[in-house]
Amino acid sequence: MSNATDIRLWHTLSFSDADAAIAWLSAIGFVEHATYRDESDPGTVVHAEWLWPGGGGIMFGSRRPDAAVDNVGGSAAYLVTPDPDTVFAKAVAAGATVLREMVDQDYGGRGGSVLDPEGNHWSFGDYQPG
Repeated sequence: MSNATDIRLWHTLSFSDADAAIAWLSAIGFVEHATYRDESDPGTVVHAEWLWPGGGGIMFGSRRPDAAVDNVGGSAAYLVTPDPDTVFAKAVAAGATVLREMVDQDYGGRGGSVLDPEGNHWSFGDYQPG
């Protein structure tokens, strides 16, 4: 049996325009770990793993019928960061739509939410659940 420190959660998404998603993810601070493209169609991302500098990461690929996740715009993620205002501002500057402005939360911490250019819901905050 593994302990809690061995358990990691990777959020998984699909994008209709993976290259635009890569630009957006880079703009808000994600870092490429691995990106595998279809050899016959380099515009198609078969599998990608991008890391968040504070820990954790996401996996994603191009929207396609044989993909494990084929759900554009139906995903939500909460990204914990020590400076949510800066990440929020970067997300908006890179094309996100504001859903909820950055505010101090009654339960502690500070947070806000956006939709990425493909309609996925992202919340940024400094509150660490658990």
